[in-house]
Amino acid sequence: MTTLTHRARRTEVSKSSEKKIDSEEDTSRERSPDNEDSDGDSKDIRLTLMEEVLLLGLKDKEGYTSFWNDCISSGLRGGILIELAMRGRIYLEPPTMRKKRLLDRKVLLKSDSPTGDVLLDETLKHIKATEPTETVQTWIELLTGETWNPFKLQYQLRNVRERIAKNLVEKGILTTEKQNFLLFDMTTHPVTNTTEKQRLVKKLQDSVLERWVNDPQRMDKRTLALLVLAHSSDVLENVFSSLTDDKYDVAMNRAKDLVELDPEVEGTKRSATEMIWAVLAAFNKS
Repeated sequence: MTTLTHRARRTEVSKSSEKKIDSEEDTSRERSPDNEDSDGDSKDIRLTLMEEVLLLGLKDKEGYTSFWNDCISSGLRGGILIELAMRGRIYLEPPTMRKKRLLDRKVLLKSDSPTGDVLLDETLKHIKATEPTETVQTWIELLTGETWNPFKLQYQLRNVRERIAKNLVEKGILTTEKQNFLLFDMTTHPVTNTTEKQRLVKKLQDSVLERWVNDPQRMDKRTLALLVLAHSSDVLENVFSSLTDDKYDVAMNRAKDLVELDPEVEGTKRSATEMIWAVLAAFNKS
């Protein structure tokens, strides 16, 4: 898995609050610190965690992610699991004496009501139909297609980046173009709404600078999730690249401290969203 790097070695550069019922997190549609309402009634642009990760990874003018980034595919699948958990559709089974660790506990269905997002609903159907149930790490592998079991290939989510990009096109953030790369043509999605991307970048920068609280339990859950996913998808470098050297070092060190926390410890704290820490634990192990 990717690691946070020093600047000198950079290459390419809700209305409802979190509830925990019987050890299950039900953090559906929270209100973020910048007062952006994630609830369905908001008229502002609302992005899923997957859309935000892809937007952070895209080159603004070129409209594609780095060819050297081999982490973003699994990062997007982790984002799907966290998004479903935050919307109250799935949760981790309660810990037992034999299954205390986050990576040993199965992902269980809490509600199969549609989310309105094709990727989320497709994943929800897979989780509902799967017996026996699977762990977070296994689901990330299955959704990414990283399995040697031919009977499990049906769970792979295909064309995820393109489907997420099309969602962002519909929301007026990206556009669609064709680019020629000598031997082939490729569909690209340059950023047209740079204001929305800069708002997202600034929110993450502020979270580790001006609004840094040095305690993940006091952070906005969606911001915490996005920092974890941006790190796991190897796009966090893009978030901090516009900072001055001093601020860049501070931001990277704080982000590094955050993702190097023990998920097993953080996941057991009272206000923790278990799925965020389970996804981080899965990426740390891979």
